Amino acid sequence: MYAYIDGRLTFKNPAYVVVEAGGIGYHINISLNTYSALGDAERCKLYTWLHVKEDAHTLYGFADEGERRLFLHLISVSGIGPNTGRMILSSITPVEIQTAIVKADLPLIQRIKGLGVKTAQRLVLELQDKLKKEGADSLISMPQHNTVKDEALSALVMLGFAKQTAEKTIDQILKVTEGSLSVEQLIKQALKTL
Repeated sequence: MYAYIDGRLTFKNPAYVVVEAGGIGYHINISLNTYSALGDAERCKLYTWLHVKEDAHTLYGFADEGERRLFLHLISVSGIGPNTGRMILSSITPVEIQTAIVKADLPLIQRIKGLGVKTAQRLVLELQDKLKKEGADSLISMPQHNTVKDEALSALVMLGFAKQTAEKTIDQILKVTEGSLSVEQLIKQALKTL
């Protein structure tokens, strides 16, 4: 529902922040990773995810898009809810988590509070292929000024194609095409080839 909230940071502690935007103060739960990234800034932009339950609507905030994407992967695993996902992101950095899952480093994953052997195995089993497919740089924030190639590649990865394969296909299309293509035209041609 909310992609991000950009506003004045009115309160900050390691568990949550209050961001004032448009005259409304948003209570946003954060990880220690996000807390560290905020530093002493008076304004901030947090990428958010809204968790809706019968008895509560809870906002979770992340310093960058990559951290939010990893959080959504984590909570897609059976037995891992938003609070456990936040605990994982608070225990080690997102890059370390991604590397541990891709390399099946169970001892490192099990050191995170609240994760036992079975949950660690389930994390690796369910997320290893997804995170490998996204590539090592999937946690890097999206650039603000994407090229047509970048936007088309991002769209193809979101559709489930392997990043390397999609990039190779896009490069081949751009080599043989005269003139410039729109993002839509490039995606359509790539879909015919993939």
